[in-house]
This record gives sequence, structure tokens and C-alpha cells, in this order.
Amino acid sequence: MLHSKSIVKDIVDIARISKNDLVLELGAGKGAITEALSNKARKVLAVEYDQKFINKLKQLEMKNTAIIQQDILKISLPREHFVVVSNIPYAITTAIMKMLLNNPANSFQRGVITMEKGAAKRFTSTIVKDPYIIAWRMWFDIRYVKDISRKNFSPPPRVDSAIVTIKKKTEPIVPVNEYLIFWGLVDHILKKPQLPIDLALRGIFTPPQMKHLKRNLKLNDEVPVAALSEQQWGYLFDTMVKHVPKFRWPKINKAKLNHLIKR
Repeated sequence: MLHSKSIVKDIVDIARISKNDLVLELGAGKGAITEALSNKARKVLAVEYDQKFINKLKQLEMKNTAIIQQDILKISLPREHFVVVSNIPYAITTAIMKMLLNNPANSFQRGVITMEKGAAKRFTSTIVKDPYIIAWRMWFDIRYVKDISRKNFSPPPRVDSAIVTIKKKTEPIVPVNEYLIFWGLVDHILKKPQLPIDLALRGIFTPPQMKHLKRNLKLNDEVPVAALSEQQWGYLFDTMVKHVPKFRWPKINKAKLNHLIKR
């Protein structure tokens, strides 16, 4: 449980909650963040599974807060635009991120999430080996804000935490309706993330196309595909869609996609 009032204030300040916002809190605990959110938001949906914490949340008597006793990963996300402000459980960090970010057509708009520091570093790293993280970045800006010492939690965990902000892009890099096409490309390329772009894209682009692509991406032969920026991924995808015949596009069926995004 996060017990530092100054950290709670930082989290809520970073979130910039207004009276127009519907806020979803995943893992409300004793309500340290919930109470601060309830003073600023139009409505707060506080999700918590543990009965002893549910009792404590009810004692706070927050009029604009709905307390939802349910497994975080089994909730239905709001259909109207919503914001997430949460100190999430370490054990299901990736699963929560996938729930929020895998479907860019959902109503999630932005978030301020406190999570395990290692996960925060992985989600925001310039080297990306996981297809789902690249997919997220086509539609969301994910930023590492600051470290939080383990001393600010009770009981203190074995590792430090970090604050990460997420914001849906006003102009997505890849159109939402081309989601499956992009997944086919990124899954194919990141099977071997250490490969240079020439080898990773062999069979998709012709040698002349590769030469043109590398020049425009300003890449040399030694850069691994795991080091491509989100803008480079966007250009790569756009070039494939416009100039590569469809029979050469890497494809991914829905069964494999479901496996990738749920693992």
C-alpha cells in the first residue's frame, strides 16, 4: 500500500483530473489515492477485490465514488471516455497494460500509473523486443516520469516503483482499422529482434526497396530491428502498405494474435 501523502499528491497532480473526468482506479486498496481523486473528478470507479479494503473504502463515504468489488482483469472497461489513475499490483502489471492498450478503439484516453520500476523501464525503453509494446506505441504515448522508492510503501516491496503516464495519440501512427496488418508486420519482424533490418525484412521488400527504405530511415547495417523508433515503425508500415504487393505482407491470424496479446 502506498502511504506517502506527498507521492499521492504528485500522482494526482500529474493526472490533472478535472470535474469533467470519469476516473478508473485499479486496485484502490485503503483509498489513499481514491479519496484524493474523489475531490477532483466527476466520478471515480474504484476497483478492489479484497473485502477488508472494501470495508475501509466504504468508511470514507465518498459520494461521487462507486466501489466495485471485482477481479481487476475481469472488469468491463467504461464505454465513455475515461482516465486511469492507479497504483497497480506488480504481479499483473503487463496484463493490466494489455487490457487498457491492446484495443486502440476503446474509450481509454490517458493514465497515470504507478508500477514496478523494471516494467516501467521495459514499456518505455528505446530497445523493444515485445510486439505488443510496439503496437501500443502506434496509438499511445507512454512516458517514464519518475522513480518512487520502495520506502514509500507498506510493507516495502523488494524493488522500487515508477510513475508512468499514458496518453492516446490525437493522430495515431498506424490507422486503427489497419491493426491486424500492423500486427502481422511487427510479429514477423520481432521474431528475431537482434537481426539487422536487411535480414529481418528479407522476403517483404525487394533489394531496391530496402536500399531506399534504409536511406529514408537513416539506418546502417548494424542497427537491430529492436532499436527502431515508433516513427521508423510507422514509416516502415506505411511503405509496406503503399509499395509492397499484399501477397508479400506478413500475416497473423486472429488465434495467434489473441495468444500474443494475452500471454
